[in-house]
Amino acid sequence: MVDQSHTTIIAPAFGQTSSGFRGEPLSYSGLLESIRSGQVQELLWDPDLREMRATLIDGRQEVVDVLPENPVLIQAAEAAMVPLTIQDSRQQQALTGLVGNLLLVLLILVGLSFLLRRSAKAANRALGFGRSKPRLQGENDVKICFEDVAGVNEAKEELQEVVGFLKEPDRFTSIGARIPRGVLLVGPPGTGKTLLARAVAGEAGVHFFSISASEFVELFVGVGASRVRDLFRQAKEKAPCIVFIDEIDAVGRQRGAGIGGGNDEREQTLNQLLTEMDGFEDNSGVILLAATNRPDVLDTALLRPGRFDRRVLVDLPDRRGREAILNVHARTRPMSPEVDLSAWARRTPGFSGADLASLLNEAAILTARAQQQYIEEHHLMDALERVTMGLPAEPLQDSAKKRLIAYHEVGHALLATLLDHGDSLDKVTLLPRSGGVGGFARFTPDEEVVDSGLITRAKLEAQMVVTMGGRAAEMVVFGRQEVTQGASSDIEKLTTIAREMVTRYGFSSLGPVAWEGDQAEVFIGRDWLQQRPNYSKDTAKVLDQEVQKLAKQALATACDMLARQRPLMDELTNELIEQETISGDRFRAIVHQHRLAVLEENNQMATGVPTCQPSK
Repeated sequence: MVDQSHTTIIAPAFGQTSSGFRGEPLSYSGLLESIRSGQVQELLWDPDLREMRATLIDGRQEVVDVLPENPVLIQAAEAAMVPLTIQDSRQQQALTGLVGNLLLVLLILVGLSFLLRRSAKAANRALGFGRSKPRLQGENDVKICFEDVAGVNEAKEELQEVVGFLKEPDRFTSIGARIPRGVLLVGPPGTGKTLLARAVAGEAGVHFFSISASEFVELFVGVGASRVRDLFRQAKEKAPCIVFIDEIDAVGRQRGAGIGGGNDEREQTLNQLLTEMDGFEDNSGVILLAATNRPDVLDTALLRPGRFDRRVLVDLPDRRGREAILNVHARTRPMSPEVDLSAWARRTPGFSGADLASLLNEAAILTARAQQQYIEEHHLMDALERVTMGLPAEPLQDSAKKRLIAYHEVGHALLATLLDHGDSLDKVTLLPRSGGVGGFARFTPDEEVVDSGLITRAKLEAQMVVTMGGRAAEMVVFGRQEVTQGASSDIEKLTTIAREMVTRYGFSSLGPVAWEGDQAEVFIGRDWLQQRPNYSKDTAKVLDQEVQKLAKQALATACDMLARQRPLMDELTNELIEQETISGDRFRAIVHQHRLAVLEENNQMATGVPTCQPSK
């Protein structure tokens, strides 16, 4: 009896058969031995690849390299009754070659189609190279009207006539009136010239073509003129309509100003534009609106009546205009009830419509960043500093540099407060801004001066004294040897004011003589020899002496005033270092209290009354 619980079955190791170990590849002789011993179940012979694939009885497969002709192996397989299959791989190779050839042909066809498509596009571009591609807005597609444009009431009144021409042309033509062909909008950048043109189209309800003048000029000669012709052809098909060309000075500059003569592409474009505006053909119903901020460089033939019959000035808005612009932009923004837009209109003299839009947009960004629902007063204040002074930087640490900057800014602010013709102080701060500004004193310019453009000699002299306030404060407090280069921009501003007073305004001992004009760039090749000054070297020396005299006088006045107000300047500096920011009202209150204290002390000294009473 066999105890099966202790029976041990020894299985052959992996790769080992009864004939021995098969861990190594089967050799030719081993294959013959396996066939003769009956261990091979099936044979597959590929003469082309010279391989014999043997399937053993245990399911394994072995591949043996054999010769194309091998009668010994065939005889052994016949003797052992092993099935032998001969495989022809030439068919598979032929099929693989056919597929490869088809893929190559397909790749060539795809490449040819791509090249043909590019050639077709290039041909289309060549055929349409001379065509104009203005941005067209159909009738009643322009949603902007005169209600959306504020701060330019005079310009809107001028353009009301254009709207009447487009809406009711028969009312004017019936009595022999000719519809104006062109209206030129002139004004500084950001005043709303493009917006006004869109508003005219929106009020009249006509088609509106808009294009930039730089899109006419190309490298190839004749393309600009062809595009002008195509533009007016499209406009005549949509008449009545408005064609708006922005920055027309790109093609409308005076002819004959280049070194190479008048046969360049820009002048050919201008000639075609002149012909289209007032040539042999009638452009009835097509009104050309153009905008530029350089009317002085335009060709005289372009400005004559019959081409641009109207010249509308779109100037910087006054206080009421700024308030109206702020109200327009505040429609789509949640403003806090505490925000007084009229006060902000008084605080932003000289701002254009684009500047005011940027101001409210920056305030909205700051409000969203703070995750608040309404734009507050401090958001607008931060936005104003971002627009005018730049982004905030890291605060200054308590050091000698911080005290020096404090004295510098207090010098500007104090002189502006003490002088009768100085600008009103809005804020003085030690919080630095990007661009190397360690602190600043911001003033509110006189609104009457900004709006009227007229400035008195006393005002200019006060500006020079205030400009030198920073350098004067450093000299009074730290001495002449300890002044820094922080007043470099102030000195540049002072030099500009003093030179204009001497050479242009006649505010010097030389009398009312204009020695220099506007420093405008001239055209290359025109007035080239007129760049020399119109005065002698001796006169130039005298002019330089007068400029130096005004600059030195402004610095001396600033130093004298600050030296007499040294205790007040120290008090204001300490306050500024502690608070880092002082508003204009707080600054003026400190100055007023100090004046009252000094006046009371002087009165007591004059009357003999002691300043301190003994305690009871």
